[in-house]
Amino acid sequence: MLAALGPPTCFPRLEFTGYTVIQLEPAVMSERKLPPWTPSQERVGNVVIRIMSALNIWAYRMSGGKIGGRFLRGAPVCLVTTTGRKSGQPRTAPLLYLADGERVVLVASKGGMSKHPVWYLNLVANPRCSVEIGREKRAMRARTASAEEKAALWPRLVAMYRDYDDYQSRTDREIPVVVLDPVA
Repeated sequence: MLAALGPPTCFPRLEFTGYTVIQLEPAVMSERKLPPWTPSQERVGNVVIRIMSALNIWAYRMSGGKIGGRFLRGAPVCLVTTTGRKSGQPRTAPLLYLADGERVVLVASKGGMSKHPVWYLNLVANPRCSVEIGREKRAMRARTASAEEKAALWPRLVAMYRDYDDYQSRTDREIPVVVLDPVA
């Protein structure tokens, strides 16, 4: 029955032999406002993130980043190891990153959930960390980007992974941008 309804008529359509392609305009994508995550969605999301992260870290390290080194639409992934602010133990997270010269730029989005990701809280407590890109591992020092730096970096981050704008619209918290500088 639903197939008989056809594609929505609110979007322009391109016709190809036997196929209908719906073309979304960029303005449509940037104007939508997603609802905030519910507490139960966040609980499930946290479990999914934990499981998928563990699998991604394992595959990334086994393959030197050939598996697990790219996310949706080709966004690059690195592994960031922090020191747990409560445990003092090393904690690794697979994160999207933007290479900015020698610096590595991260976004503490957690998919637009209501609380900052644990890796960000760990970096605030102890900014020393290590970053793995492929098989290369570097010692870095983290800092939260200033408002001016974030404004300059945000368009490049959204160009790399457009969902960041949706994540920011989902939450009342200001999503931090983190700059990792090499340790000399």
